[in-house]
Amino acid sequence: MENPVTPPDTAWLDRMYNNRALVPEFGQHLARWQRDSLAARKTLPCSLDTAYGDAASETLDIFPAQTPSSSDGAPVLVFIHGGYWRSLDKSDHSLVAPRLVKKGACVVVANYALCPGDAANPVTIPDITLQMVKALAWVYRNIGRFGGDPSRISVAGHSAGGHLAAMMMAVQWQLVARDLPAKLARNGMSISGLFELESVRQTPFLKDSLRLTRDHARRCSPVWLPNPGIDSGRGQFYSVAGGLESAEFLRQNALIQTAWGHQTVPVCEALPGLNHFSIVESMVAPGSRLSALLQALLDL
Repeated sequence: MENPVTPPDTAWLDRMYNNRALVPEFGQHLARWQRDSLAARKTLPCSLDTAYGDAASETLDIFPAQTPSSSDGAPVLVFIHGGYWRSLDKSDHSLVAPRLVKKGACVVVANYALCPGDAANPVTIPDITLQMVKALAWVYRNIGRFGGDPSRISVAGHSAGGHLAAMMMAVQWQLVARDLPAKLARNGMSISGLFELESVRQTPFLKDSLRLTRDHARRCSPVWLPNPGIDSGRGQFYSVAGGLESAEFLRQNALIQTAWGHQTVPVCEALPGLNHFSIVESMVAPGSRLSALLQALLDL
């Protein structure tokens, strides 16, 4: 097996990581996400653009459960969008909410600043990671007002959002603030996530926007962080990717289970017939494996 950190050439890296080139019909998927997300915001009770911080990018869309599963409130899913930390928006991902709120979950879709920012306000992946820490802390402190149970918060994300979901599992929450529990993020799921960023750092088409340094890659690679597993009082982490994704995305998917172990990552699957974009639609498709996994994560 080739060393993933020193691949054969940079052209190979571009082929492996450029999902839009690998899936020529990606635009159709993005249009479908936007259409279904707009419909969700129009038809579901929701609190849009709720601030979790002072920056314009620090906002959440909150979709309360239609029927909370217990008197203590509904389980909470915080969903983090993808786009290589440099594109897309929470408004493109409201489609994750309808099925889950009907099942009894409260869904929160988070926004963050996009790389590279500008000269006055540069944005890096460590910056975005800290924004997500802030977002989850806000959810813990405030989700009860929206019918959510702060003791049942799970975090999931797609692509770059999958990376950020893994980072949230590794946070030492009681070092962030004394009022936060060690088990703030009870469970997590990555959908086509990235867990080792040195390879991403070397990928030519991402270099100018991400501006990853070696130190950024080291500090923000979940596989190089301590195992956050259930021995420390935290829950489990599921990792899935589309079976049609590139060899690098399949390697990244498997890497987190190798690093954190089967006890922490009991589910690590490549889902047949799905690419980097269609997997998002599978997440909300009735009867799909991914939909079932998400519901199991939330105890729905």
